[in-house]
Amino acid sequence: MPRPVLRAATRGSPLARWQTDHVAALLAAVAGQSVEVVSVVVETSGDRNQDASLSSIGGQGVFVKEVQAAVLEGRADLAVHSAKDLPSLAFEGLALAAVPPRGDPRDVLVGGTLAGIPTGGRVATGAVRRRAQLAYLRPDLTFAELRGNIATRLEKAAAFEAIVMAAAALHRLGLANRISEVLDVSLFVPQVAQGALAVECRADDEATLELLRAIEDRPSRMAVDAERAFLAELGGGCTLPAGAHAVIEPDGLVTITAMLATVDGRLLLRETQSGDDPVALGRSVALYLLDDAGGRSLLDVDFDAAPDRTGDGARR
Repeated sequence: MPRPVLRAATRGSPLARWQTDHVAALLAAVAGQSVEVVSVVVETSGDRNQDASLSSIGGQGVFVKEVQAAVLEGRADLAVHSAKDLPSLAFEGLALAAVPPRGDPRDVLVGGTLAGIPTGGRVATGAVRRRAQLAYLRPDLTFAELRGNIATRLEKAAAFEAIVMAAAALHRLGLANRISEVLDVSLFVPQVAQGALAVECRADDEATLELLRAIEDRPSRMAVDAERAFLAELGGGCTLPAGAHAVIEPDGLVTITAMLATVDGRLLLRETQSGDDPVALGRSVALYLLDDAGGRSLLDVDFDAAPDRTGDGARR
């Protein structure tokens, strides 16, 4: 029998709370009203430090470690994350129990379109992946750092020609009307697992594992597994801009497109492959970019050596 109350560790932002409420609704739909989910709000290091760039404070993982600790320490039974925030390697003692149906994985521009931004226009984003791809498509652009929750970033949008955000975040908060342009994945590869949710619980908690498996969406899980395998194969020492987007074809095969770029966007490598094993496929496309396309020679690129593209002489 499912337990009457499940404690869900979550960040406190409106988007994180929406995600947790969404998972709670999915669980109620499959298990009935006998399951109640209560939120355990956790502040993360990424939430506390809003001034520095993500890459300078630890990059991927700064929004999940404290949330994961709440589950491991028994203060919560499960954790709900934006899957893109999860490091590619599993956290010891925890299991990625469910990936519910994925939202829109694409990036969007708010405030202007790619073609409409004037020469030398300033675009704000906190992600080196987004910055590198924009620089590759529009070498004339300059960039600024952008941090904060969704509302904070939208408030800052007026100070720039455009800002870059995740489509899923705006849709989930009812703010899709702010989108100026959706960036097609054929030109702009999303972050690994963007638009997907990841629900973790303790690896030895069989009751919660069984309940969470009921909200798993198999196609979404296969796509996320392929993308995370790509990131894992790149290795924890890879600080280059990277992204991957996988889809499940009508015949059941997985197709993944991945990119690896220099920080300044002058060199951008892309590869698309298909296969029936998501994890093996993700690893294969990573190895192709590293070994066959020359990406391994780029791994020693120094962020601080990249040309300044902020437009004001400051390193961001």
